[in-house]
Amino acid sequence: MTTEEEPTTRAPAEDQPAAAEEADLEKLLEEEPKETTEAETLEEAEEAKPAPKKKGKEEEIVEERIYTIPLGKASIRPPKKRAPRAIQMIKAFVTKHMKLEMQVEEEEEREELPKLIISQGVNEKVWDRGIEKPPRKIRVRAAKDKDGNVTVYLAEEE
Repeated sequence: MTTEEEPTTRAPAEDQPAAAEEADLEKLLEEEPKETTEAETLEEAEEAKPAPKKKGKEEEIVEERIYTIPLGKASIRPPKKRAPRAIQMIKAFVTKHMKLEMQVEEEEEREELPKLIISQGVNEKVWDRGIEKPPRKIRVRAAKDKDGNVTVYLAEEE
């Protein structure tokens, strides 16, 4: 008999919390229609606006060029210094051709210097065959954003 009584006593107990939750929901729904002031609606509108764009790949590109950079002169260096020399040559080439000015005399403007960023793809392409055998030339895409920062990507990554 106890086994038959347990299901009957449990079923109403389970229904009671559900009924209590429904009653709470009904009370909340009845209380919701309140008058809202203009300030509250403006705050809600501001919260609904999309977040401002973050820096990074979403930066606005002002100028973009594709270059083939010759790296043959890097092979003149000793074998263990060729790939680092190739990276230096890429930096020098892009700085010259994208008119990236790195020297500023005033201290206040030093914080706002434009940056030269070499992507991981370009770095991996140069170092692909090791430190002793960088490629003879590399095709890159240089993109300048509105702040003057230049980012160098592989031309094939488009």
